[in-house]
Amino acid sequence: MLLLLFISSTLTAATATLRVDYFHTGNANQEMFSLDRIVIEPLPWPGNPGKSIDATNLGKYVFEVIDRKTNQVTYSRGFASIYGEWETTEEAKQMVRTFQESFRFPEPAEEVQIVLKKRDTQNSFQQIWSFLVNPKDMFVDRSKAPAPAALLELEKNGEPSVKVDFLILGDGYTSAEQAKFEKDARRLMEILFAHSPFKEHRRDFNVWGLCPPSGESGISRPSTGIYRRNPVGSTYDAFGSERYVLTFDNRAFREIAAFAPYEFVEILVNNRTYGGGGIFGLYSTVAADSLWSPYVFVHEFGHHFAGLADEYYTSDVAYLPAEDRVEPWEANATALLDPANVKWNDLVSQNTPIPTPWGKEAFEKHSAEIRRRRRQIRAENKPEEEMDALFQEQKDHETKTLGAEKYARKVGAFEGAMYASKGYYRPEIDCVMFTRNDAGFCSVCRRALEMVINLYNQ
Repeated sequence: MLLLLFISSTLTAATATLRVDYFHTGNANQEMFSLDRIVIEPLPWPGNPGKSIDATNLGKYVFEVIDRKTNQVTYSRGFASIYGEWETTEEAKQMVRTFQESFRFPEPAEEVQIVLKKRDTQNSFQQIWSFLVNPKDMFVDRSKAPAPAALLELEKNGEPSVKVDFLILGDGYTSAEQAKFEKDARRLMEILFAHSPFKEHRRDFNVWGLCPPSGESGISRPSTGIYRRNPVGSTYDAFGSERYVLTFDNRAFREIAAFAPYEFVEILVNNRTYGGGGIFGLYSTVAADSLWSPYVFVHEFGHHFAGLADEYYTSDVAYLPAEDRVEPWEANATALLDPANVKWNDLVSQNTPIPTPWGKEAFEKHSAEIRRRRRQIRAENKPEEEMDALFQEQKDHETKTLGAEKYARKVGAFEGAMYASKGYYRPEIDCVMFTRNDAGFCSVCRRALEMVINLYNQ
């Protein structure tokens, strides 16, 4: 009790937002870190002072802020990173790269120690970096920058400190397209709140909009020779995956987002081509004008918001298969190392066998044909309408076949998840983390999402 009171009073006093920008460098076998700068952001800390410690056990990494006088952790958050994904690619075996990253936390009154931990092969967190931050140091950047755009209050249900603050950040919208951004943002906001558990927790959220004007409409798509210099730096073709949309310019992203209260960010890119991405605790992305933006937005937000795993395994990805089959930290996937004690055992439906049989072979055969046709459409640079038609055909087939399965809408352990056909299992036969169907989040995913909502709201 004394510790909780100390933490609460410490964070209440720290009203400013402190951000540490740093560099994460390495390859598939080694990594190192170096400090870039320490910044005081323009807005007060938006977080709940009574919920400063992250006990969700989510994330590939976790960082802790430790008071030097008491040696107590005053703030912590689990997260994932672009580097953490990149190190599992073939490129990481061939070269060294550097990525920009940040920590954000309430400005402390005195010097603190920052400790970064990463999961080992047994999923235990091990310290990999530590350094000191003195908020009184003269080199802490307290300069004031002009706001990049007007902040839109899309929906406000209370003060930032007692709500989940969600920022929709536009990229690739010109000055003449600002009204389009707001329309796109409001449309997708409504889509999110149509899905459980966000629907039931809508009043626990504030939603903000911010859209710095771009010089040109749209974002970069290097695979087709399109390059744009946009404020947030979003681009298709991340890690060589034509549909994967990320920004690698963390500084630009953070400098713009700092003008809104936020814990979570959706980067809304002004494009028609199917695409998006999502990284736990960093941001998610979606192409606003894609026919499939409702699905991509919700799916990728699941990654960003609660670290949900991809349950699909028949699409092309840049990541290499894991060398060792360990239990994933993600809430919605399991290696099923102990079938009698699956991690979501309390939700398993009565009389459902573990592992749970399903029409896996037929599903994989149909998916392989879809994947072949998908590659051909992109290779021939055919109109986006042809890709949309292919996805609709796939959706119609999968909705019918998966819905007819014996254990449809039951919680079990269905083999095929995390880009692997064998060895990893998902909780239900269908979910928005598995297909583009209208299944919504499964019960295991909904529980994980609610756990994170409860970490931030009152």
